Amino acid sequence: MYDWYNSLDPALRIYWGVAIFASVIFVIQTVMSFVGIGDMDTDASVDVDPSPDAMDDAGAMHLLSIRNIVYFLLGVGWTGVSLWNTIDNRIVLALIAVAVGCLFVAIFLFLFRQMMKLQHNGAFDINDAVGKTVDVYLRIPAAGQGMGKVQVSFNGSIQELDARTDSSAMIPSGAKVRVIDVIDRSVLIVAPLND
Repeated sequence: MYDWYNSLDPALRIYWGVAIFASVIFVIQTVMSFVGIGDMDTDASVDVDPSPDAMDDAGAMHLLSIRNIVYFLLGVGWTGVSLWNTIDNRIVLALIAVAVGCLFVAIFLFLFRQMMKLQHNGAFDINDAVGKTVDVYLRIPAAGQGMGKVQVSFNGSIQELDARTDSSAMIPSGAKVRVIDVIDRSVLIVAPLND
């Protein structure tokens, strides 16, 4: 193996060295991520805005992470090795290898942003319910004389929340009501749709 490596052209040796080094680091990072040991990125705690048009300081810092450098080196190394016998002009080969390395980083960033869009913590803001039409789950006594429950959808999850009404009539289970206000940051004030 050592003799084979030394018999290579010096430029091809560099491509092989970069490819092998980046592949080993990539495998280690992948295993560590799957096992849950941690991430080798030094900026792993930086919050990245998942919106595609955001490239603030956190986004710029994430671009320079160890993981992205490894992806870049993977693209450069394996492109150089793969196309060595196909492209005779070594400058063109180097430019293509760098372009593929940049493409690897761009693909990773795109996939990372798509995953961040899917990630949410399940938290909701009760004030977002104001104006929504919701279903009564447990009947709501008339004129604020007690509480019932309604089911409200927040970002695809259903929440059961306490509700009161100022209506003169009791609102039965299964009825549709409109949320008109929030009190004490936990109780919805609702009204029948025909009010």
